[in-house]
Amino acid sequence: MSLALPVIVVPGITASSLRDEYPLPPETVWSVLNKDYNRISLHPDNTQYELMEPARLRADQLLEIAYRELIEELRFNLREREDEPVPVYPFAYDWRQPLDVIEERLAEFIDEVVERTMLMRHYHAAGYAKRPKVNLVGHSMGGLIITGCLARRGKKSKVGKVATLATPYRGSFEAVIKISTGTANLGNDAPGSREREAARVTPGLYHLLPSCPGLEVDPKLPKADLFDARLWQPSILKTLEEYVRLYGTSPQDGAKQAEELFRAMLNAAKKHRARTDGFELASAGLGQNDWLCVVGADSVTRVRLRVRASETGPDFDFRSEDRDNRWEKGKTPAEKRQTGDGTVPFEGALPRFLPLGKIICVTPDDYGYWEVQDRVVSKAAGFHGILPNMDMLHRLIVRHFTGRPDTRGNTWGRLVPGVKDWQPPLPLKPKL
Repeated sequence: MSLALPVIVVPGITASSLRDEYPLPPETVWSVLNKDYNRISLHPDNTQYELMEPARLRADQLLEIAYRELIEELRFNLREREDEPVPVYPFAYDWRQPLDVIEERLAEFIDEVVERTMLMRHYHAAGYAKRPKVNLVGHSMGGLIITGCLARRGKKSKVGKVATLATPYRGSFEAVIKISTGTANLGNDAPGSREREAARVTPGLYHLLPSCPGLEVDPKLPKADLFDARLWQPSILKTLEEYVRLYGTSPQDGAKQAEELFRAMLNAAKKHRARTDGFELASAGLGQNDWLCVVGADSVTRVRLRVRASETGPDFDFRSEDRDNRWEKGKTPAEKRQTGDGTVPFEGALPRFLPLGKIICVTPDDYGYWEVQDRVVSKAAGFHGILPNMDMLHRLIVRHFTGRPDTRGNTWGRLVPGVKDWQPPLPLKPKL
């Protein structure tokens, strides 16, 4: 079959709007312009449901500012002929939920897209039924959802190729700040106690906790990772306990319920990280050249987090100097990797299932001359969130999915510092 496979675009955390279907007409409670933390907060007794009942929140649409260009460019450039469109579907999801739940929804949507594509005449004529698969694009947490979905479904995944952009395979220190303070380079930065409460009872956010290099723990504290409740400052549990007291249906033992809730969210995230860390491409019927992994670099990013011992227990020591960018000025490969995309540290974006020679790095300098607006937004809002708008990446993804040559020399990539044998998943010229 010469036609390109249909594509599903999976966005990052907070990048799907949410609507409450209980009111008539339904009301949008999360979007670019409307962020109602009261309405999106989850209930401490059951985090599948909203704090303020009656309600019924559902994912609505992808936030256009980050994904409209990507989707439109793929729809236009993947097709060979005007009358033979290649379907490119956005996959909106409730990013508050555990990734296991979202992965099940994605698996169901893949099956739906396959069935819908079989009904298109030009795909039917091309023999699509003999190879009923889709290609996937995941940005940020979307890449984790894709990886987890493939790890669960294995060779039943019906996936041909994958492209992931700025995915925190090994987490981001910004997730710790978001849970601790309610502010970070993850979604909206507006401070507020309600935002902090909402973050601490958002299971999806715990899946982004870092397991990459950069965590420095005081020797007086337990040898643990951030998926272990013993390493978290006591204020987190105190807030959860008060949350239970205020909103739980049976708040008599708020301290115990808060601890159980906190540990449950941490344990679910740790199990998911173990599954994605152990993922092997062959288990899903994929080879190394079937996965395009793009990592953002050359932006000031939090690359370290110190946890010190205090009289009350662990205490997160957030320092401005722990935000760094040594992509250009580092003298050794290890120093040069002290960078990131503004949200995800470079080391946190490296998957265990791919050799470093397969990774493609991009920087804000890779925006084209005419992408003035994207350059401005990248500086103001961060490289991570706007990275999917990069024109060069659109062309790169199209080449990855179609196998077309680079006749105009308008795709490129950068090597992971220290890599000498660069073998990207498609023929590509390195940019120094």
